[in-house]
Amino acid sequence: MEAPKPEEISHPPMDQLQGLEYCIDSNPSWGEAIALGFQHYILALGTAVMIPTFLFRLMGGTDNDKVRVVQTLLFVEGINTLLQTLFGTRLPTVIGGSYAFMVPIISIIHDKSLMSIEDPHLRFLNTMRAVQGALIVASSVQIILGFSQMWAICSRFFSPVGMAPVIALVGRCVEIGVPMLILFIAFSQYLKNFQARQLPILERFALLISITVIWAYAHLLTASGAYRHRPDLTQLNCRTDKANLISSAPWIKIPYPLQWGAPTFDAGHAFGMMAAALVSLIESTGAYKAASRLASATPPPAYVLSRGIGWQGIGILLSGLFGTLTGSTVSVENVGLLGSTRVGSRRVIQISAGFMIFFSMLGKFGALFASIPFTIFAAVYCVLFGLVASVGLSFLQFTNMNSLRNLFITGVAFFLGLSVPEYFREYTANALHGPAHTSAGWFNDFLNTIFFSSPTVAMIVAIFLDNTLDYKNSARDRGMPWWVKFRTFKGDSRNEEFYTLPFNLNRFFPPS
Repeated sequence: MEAPKPEEISHPPMDQLQGLEYCIDSNPSWGEAIALGFQHYILALGTAVMIPTFLFRLMGGTDNDKVRVVQTLLFVEGINTLLQTLFGTRLPTVIGGSYAFMVPIISIIHDKSLMSIEDPHLRFLNTMRAVQGALIVASSVQIILGFSQMWAICSRFFSPVGMAPVIALVGRCVEIGVPMLILFIAFSQYLKNFQARQLPILERFALLISITVIWAYAHLLTASGAYRHRPDLTQLNCRTDKANLISSAPWIKIPYPLQWGAPTFDAGHAFGMMAAALVSLIESTGAYKAASRLASATPPPAYVLSRGIGWQGIGILLSGLFGTLTGSTVSVENVGLLGSTRVGSRRVIQISAGFMIFFSMLGKFGALFASIPFTIFAAVYCVLFGLVASVGLSFLQFTNMNSLRNLFITGVAFFLGLSVPEYFREYTANALHGPAHTSAGWFNDFLNTIFFSSPTVAMIVAIFLDNTLDYKNSARDRGMPWWVKFRTFKGDSRNEEFYTLPFNLNRFFPPS
């Protein structure tokens, strides 16, 4: 059978994703942009509340402590998002809290010297200061790799074959969860053509509408006593009155650096946290690539990517100074929301950063929105993480997937990226410690943190295989003719439009 000619192929590879209403540097009306920015703020609340909720009791904290940590995390998220969209990659990405830092933070919490403190509040403060010190030291990893352009050099080993599994694994995934999932999919996909004043209101604001409806439904279930005899975990995740945020929040409170006291420094704590900074760097690299595609921009050149990692390191430094109880990374769920709304505007994300800063200072109002049950967020994550995963798979269009070499690399990277972290998680759940369990705590934290992350494992496997397995004679199969033009800032004329610094700063910081 005769092979089809190139012009007969119905879906040729495309540099930029089509079908978006607004790309990175085009903006909806101010009213629509503000509403979309508020929607991104609501989505960012999920991680901002979940991480402190999981950790603060282990540290001996009270509900007042949790509220302060949530407010501080949101405040720093807003600052970091503005810095990243103005001076970093300039992509429409929300910089939120990172689960990658959970392993070393839990290790610090269980440090014998801290666990021996009998007074719960004093133990909370000392643990917080220890976490702050470790974050401040760990921030140097991304600051050095980013601003020295060392990460730009490392990115020269990337290719579409190597990056597809990494981006895809950045996005992974019953009373109110299932209705939320059904409603969000119905509004954003099946009813997306419904318009009011020529605006596809159900598609554009599916998240806000779905959350409002299901939140009200959850409140009715709570008020009617539906959860009265359910397990504590179910009540915490589903009731609307269990978060204790509104009653504990002050009306006005402005977070400030060193508000918990002077940070303390320990080499062992810092080493484990540096592994988390590496994981955050890798996960953010994949998320930046996905965000560029969902914002209809070109893939960020190596120089821009490295610049963004440097500013993300500054974000981790701010997290350490303010005391957010976690480091920072790109919020994958907010990247997915770009595709769901078909709005990749940078301005929308900057407006959402304004909401984060504003509501973090007005405690009662911010706590009201932060009391949305976790299950509602979890349902949305299933859709948005899946969307980001599919964006990662779309990079394979630039490669030859009829090549056994590429099929081998992609399949092995995917399988190990899923199975190795799952083994580490199951082992930890059963043994109450990670597979790496030696007398050297810093070594345990480093290995367990690295191998808990699916994107990190996928990158290690994919980049190694892609750069050692028949790499000299397979440049075209790897997609390098397409990829190489995005390695440098001047490799594609569109890069200047998307990634040039504001305020004419490129005169002082010329792209390399």
